[in-house]
Amino acid sequence: MTQNSSTITDKTGAPVTVAPDPDKHRYTVSVDGEVVGFAAYADREQSRVFYHTEVQEAFGGRGLATILVSEALDDVRAQGKRIVAVCPLVSAFLKKHPAYADITDPVTKDILTWLGA
Repeated sequence: MTQNSSTITDKTGAPVTVAPDPDKHRYTVSVDGEVVGFAAYADREQSRVFYHTEVQEAFGGRGLATILVSEALDDVRAQGKRIVAVCPLVSAFLKKHPAYADITDPVTKDILTWLGA
């Protein structure tokens, strides 16, 4: 996904596109061409620090947040970066998907200070 977007289907069978938006430091998730959510990040050295994820309420329950986070983390791995999950949604995803443990770093006070959190 580093150069392209990928298309998947959500729980309703609708086509979903996840794409990087490096200018805005986020990944977006779209349904029928409409951006309905994003995962925001800040890069710090070789870490991608995810600090906020949201999907529009009207699109809730379709698995879009899971698709978005999964695709974003796969992209982080492909780029050789590491994951820091300040965002509670990304953190919860990582607890359920230990396959990313090898590229996940803990949230530290230093990271929170750097983010201004």
